[in-house]
Amino acid sequence: MASAFTAAAFLLHFQLLLILVLLPPSAAQPGFISLDCGGARDHTDAIGIQWTSDATFVSGGQTAQLLVQNGLQSQQFATVRYFPADNRKYCYTMNVRNRTRYLVRATFLYGNFDNSNVYPKFDISLGASPWSTIVVDDATTPVVEEAIILAAAPTLSVCLSNASTGQPFISTLELRQFNGSLYYTTDETRFFLALSARINFGAESNDSIRYPDDPFDRIWESDSVRRANYLVDVAPGTARISTTKPIFVSINEEPPEKVMQTAVVGQDGYLNYRLDLEGFPANAWGVSYFAEIEDLAPNETRKFKLEVPGMPALSKPTVDVEENAQGKYRLYEPGYTNLSLPFVFSFGFRKTNDSSEGPILNALEIYKYVQITMGSQDASIMASMVSRYSQAGWAQEGGDPCLPASWSWVQCSSEDAPRVFSITLSGKNITGSIPVELTKLSALVELRLDGNSFSGQIPDFSACHNLQYIHLENNQLTGELPPSLGDLPNLKELYVQNNKLSGQVPKSLFKRSIILNFSGNSDLHIVNKGISHTILIICVVIGAIVLLGAAFGCYFFTCRRKKKSHEDTVVIAAPAKKLGSYFSEVATESAHRFSLSEIEDATAKFERRIGSGGFGIVYYGKLADGREIAVKLLTNDSYQGIREFLNEVTLLSRIHHRHLVTFLGYSQQDGKNILVYEFMHNGTLKEHLRGASEEKITSWLKRLEIAEDAAKGLCSASLANPYLYIEYGQLAATFLNVKWQKNRYRVSPHRMLPNNHS
Repeated sequence: MASAFTAAAFLLHFQLLLILVLLPPSAAQPGFISLDCGGARDHTDAIGIQWTSDATFVSGGQTAQLLVQNGLQSQQFATVRYFPADNRKYCYTMNVRNRTRYLVRATFLYGNFDNSNVYPKFDISLGASPWSTIVVDDATTPVVEEAIILAAAPTLSVCLSNASTGQPFISTLELRQFNGSLYYTTDETRFFLALSARINFGAESNDSIRYPDDPFDRIWESDSVRRANYLVDVAPGTARISTTKPIFVSINEEPPEKVMQTAVVGQDGYLNYRLDLEGFPANAWGVSYFAEIEDLAPNETRKFKLEVPGMPALSKPTVDVEENAQGKYRLYEPGYTNLSLPFVFSFGFRKTNDSSEGPILNALEIYKYVQITMGSQDASIMASMVSRYSQAGWAQEGGDPCLPASWSWVQCSSEDAPRVFSITLSGKNITGSIPVELTKLSALVELRLDGNSFSGQIPDFSACHNLQYIHLENNQLTGELPPSLGDLPNLKELYVQNNKLSGQVPKSLFKRSIILNFSGNSDLHIVNKGISHTILIICVVIGAIVLLGAAFGCYFFTCRRKKKSHEDTVVIAAPAKKLGSYFSEVATESAHRFSLSEIEDATAKFERRIGSGGFGIVYYGKLADGREIAVKLLTNDSYQGIREFLNEVTLLSRIHHRHLVTFLGYSQQDGKNILVYEFMHNGTLKEHLRGASEEKITSWLKRLEIAEDAAKGLCSASLANPYLYIEYGQLAATFLNVKWQKNRYRVSPHRMLPNNHS
């Protein structure tokens, strides 16, 4: 019977051992994520940590082998993943348990991976919260950042951004789950802890202690290591002691037993140290770890006090380690969970007068409190939306949609808690219905979903009171146009052409001045005052109507001012070529991109001002090849001003007509938006209309000729974009000496009327 029991027990132990060997890394090391950034395959290092390739945790970036030998033989330090030095952020996203504390560790070993010898400097963040600025000053020494944070969501993101030199890169990224109340703070929902120092005093070598000696894989640096921003001063008379006896450590932060088995003692009655704390002065969490590991005689005592020069209030009551820990070889962990510390932190322990032995110190930890940024107000809505498209590249950018930088297809406001105001997902091959989450973005101004394969009905956007521009063209949408679209108080553009919409265009869209394009929907019709056909108005008709409107402006505003019309009309735009987002990269086609230095040389640093417009000042310039130019420097950085600039560059670069001034190119550098045109001699428009002299005043016949030429230019321009009819209408009205107000006129299929509510 005993033999059978022994055999059964052996078999059970063997099966358990086999299970442990065959368990995947995540199960063998629960709560561990260890990413080898840039690594091509999974592997296990010398201390038993299983490393995983980071390829599935981040979107974008390139990998590189290190070019400089760094003395670190670990495979995970042989490669890096690096990212462009642009205005985007690049995020690693890891699954976590909500309301659980984690240690997050990121390592950056430059190793001259880009063969440039330019030491990078960039920022890292935890989600929306800035964490640290990575400053590399040595190609062979890794920069290590650690933080402890309470997970507040099912995922945790670590993001790289804002490179001021070089390119953002990363070598390793690690996540370690804590159990129970380790590192609990009363303000953990408002602050996370960034590691400043974690020191193993009395260490027997320069090697750090970590996993498996520390089951949470904290890295305890040896106090014998001397390096910048670390332990600097050590008091004379400091001696190292150690023991092999077991230490009880299962309380509070549970430092590893191996760390507590070594210590320093002050044989002269005191221990003094000095630390340089990176990122301080700041509020800190700091604790000391004590354990009596010497067998003192009955008449020997060890009592001491903390001393911090200039900060007498920090002095704790007398420490008697054996008494406080309730015995020898047991952990005692006094400290302060919220104190203000300087950059240079000097501290010490001094024995009391009734103590026979000098003070003892086994270990020390200091963390800096870092404010948690609450993130954008629309973060949860956007997270829900992108979760629908987990396999799409555009949905994998990670982190907060707005902070510390916006996703590439999102624009956000500049508030402390920003809102999403622009979404551009044109041509992303998205299928299914339009995400209902978009209808909950109350600050949304611009929505561009054109060029996809969206199907189903258009949802109700009535909660998006700020919507101005809606582009849903070139999809497979069905059903009717929601009447609620006409109730959006700020709507300016609605593009739904080339879908499968049906029914009637809601009358509410005809009561407002809205640019509406619904061509290419064979079953969608207008039923309004006898008109029951799908409208398709070509550019020549638009140009003619606008110019007639300018010519008859005097009649409506002088002869018939008292006659009011109670009907606003809708601009039915011609089928336009597909337009990109005004916030996307400028599509210049044939436009030349000038450098800012070329423009400054040509204009003698904007010396001669020759005019001004609604969105900028115009300067005279002369290029190196002798061509004279007119340089328009955009001065309005508002939404409308930037939109104007991008619109002109994108469209005028492909418009060439003898009645249009030649557009030569643009410059977009150092925050300056510049348009470059051919310079026209013979004075200003004002001089020709009002006259600096009698000879210069333009006759009415000549004005009409110019208006006709403007119509021809308008015909060419309108083929590219119907927006330009307003600008050319303004030009024609100027020559006809009619006071024009933008949006004063709108085009209807059968007549032009003044907007009496403008």
